Amino acid sequence: MTDQVYHIPVMLHECIDGLAINPNGIYVDLTFGGGGHSKEILKHLDKGHLYGFDQDADAEANIPQSDKFTFVAANFRDLKRYLRLYGVTQVDGILADLGISSHQIDEPGRGFSTRFDGDLDMRMSDAMSLTAKDVLNTYEEARLHKIFGIYGEIKNAKTLAQAVVAQRALTPFSTIEGFKSLLKKFAPRGKEFKYFAQVFQALRIEVNDEMKALEEMLLQTVEVLKPEGRLVIMSYHSLEDRLVKNFIAKGKFQGEVEKDFYGNLIRPLEPVTRKAVTASAEELVANNRSRSAKLRIAKKL
Repeated sequence: MTDQVYHIPVMLHECIDGLAINPNGIYVDLTFGGGGHSKEILKHLDKGHLYGFDQDADAEANIPQSDKFTFVAANFRDLKRYLRLYGVTQVDGILADLGISSHQIDEPGRGFSTRFDGDLDMRMSDAMSLTAKDVLNTYEEARLHKIFGIYGEIKNAKTLAQAVVAQRALTPFSTIEGFKSLLKKFAPRGKEFKYFAQVFQALRIEVNDEMKALEEMLLQTVEVLKPEGRLVIMSYHSLEDRLVKNFIAKGKFQGEVEKDFYGNLIRPLEPVTRKAVTASAEELVANNRSRSAKLRIAKKL
């Protein structure tokens, strides 16, 4: 399996530029995946070191043969704990490419894609117990309503939640096609695929506890980054991007930014780019996944 087949890295050069790599520095790729970003970072290191995190066992097939690289089989919410195990307290830069890899989408057995039939799984790691099937078959209607509405941003979330509860009483959900047959009844005409994607996104976020994991990871980045260290985060939907944007701007996820007696902003990070960086016209043509990507770069004050 090559990293090209596994996953084409989005905004590769923009990410590398954002890290402003010190050849002798310590860096972390929190979403190793196919190793595309990591392998490019390694090209810029001399005496430096890179730690690559990924909870997906499939990613281990892409580990580069380099004494400058250490693979960490863990969720990025455990960033600080695992770095400590390797005797690392501070790093020069952190990269995270959020969302799921092309490989995960293209594996029918993982249950991430609406293009294939398979089990309603959606776990990023086999070590996790909760599956999409569990969510659909056991969650109360009010909780399903909340998940579809908040994580999927679906307008008829309440109606869909009611239909799921009614359907599972007759036949529990087990396969992607079986679930899609229900979704087709509620999808706006002409926008079926977008609707399916939104519902699947909602389930995937719930199964993997993605928003809470992202919050925990962002809070830890401030603790482990050196002064002037860079944080480079790429997100693919508005929920993630809003969290990242707020955290960089305010040092927290909600509320107003705090100021000192003189009116200066009190925050641990400072945006390097005023707006989110988006893919070039050339990349948009070459890599469809880059369409929704937003890259935010910050440095620790």
